[in-house]
Amino acid sequence: MRNNYLNDLTKRLKSIAFILSLFACVALPSMSEAFPIFAQQAYENPREATGRIVCANCHLAQKPVEIEVPQGVLPDSVFEVVVEIPYEKDLKQVVGSGAKGPLQVGSVLILPEGFGLAPKERLTPELEAKTKGITISPYSDSKQNILVVGPIPGDNNKTIVFPILAPNPADNKTVHFIKYPVYVGANRGRGQINPTGDKSNNTVYTSPADGQLTKITNTPEGYTLAIRGKGGDTIETKIPKGPTLLVKQGDKL
Repeated sequence: MRNNYLNDLTKRLKSIAFILSLFACVALPSMSEAFPIFAQQAYENPREATGRIVCANCHLAQKPVEIEVPQGVLPDSVFEVVVEIPYEKDLKQVVGSGAKGPLQVGSVLILPEGFGLAPKERLTPELEAKTKGITISPYSDSKQNILVVGPIPGDNNKTIVFPILAPNPADNKTVHFIKYPVYVGANRGRGQINPTGDKSNNTVYTSPADGQLTKITNTPEGYTLAIRGKGGDTIETKIPKGPTLLVKQGDKL
């Protein structure tokens, strides 16, 4: 009976039931390579009151992600949470220079209070091998139950394994073993909005006014477009390197 119970505890439940708003994306300028630093610096908690994870403020597109967790765990035990971030293998992202490059991925895992990253000395050889070369860290000193990883190369890390240590109610009287929700957010590539609030080079740029495109100037930063409005005034708009220009001089906008 005990063996059957332990077997039940170790069964994996593959589900996307805990998915919030997850993000497939393709660009931020070079400073965004520090993800998830910007979220950590700007938000005390990465999960807003609405349930949305703050990464969605910059990563506007949405794609599914899968999370695999045990159906149950024992106190003071180490287990793994597996996050799958699928995307087409040939998909590229726009990097800060405007060139195309391989996607990077990242993830945030929000666990119940008391759960946290398992120390290295508690990892089994198998779990140590699964997490080799991947840096996972707590969101902050006060949020040890929230773990972040990335950006890391997506080609070899579409599956991210988080080694988790369950709390021990005997040591922590505030911990109770009941059913808990687990939240996950994951991103593929870079975002459409910079942390400063302006557009990145991976979003759609539209004309700021109706009129005619009278001039296109190539610049070291991208393009400068001159648009003659219906009232005869000329408006200039700048587009960074990266987006593909779909209009030509003389087109009506």
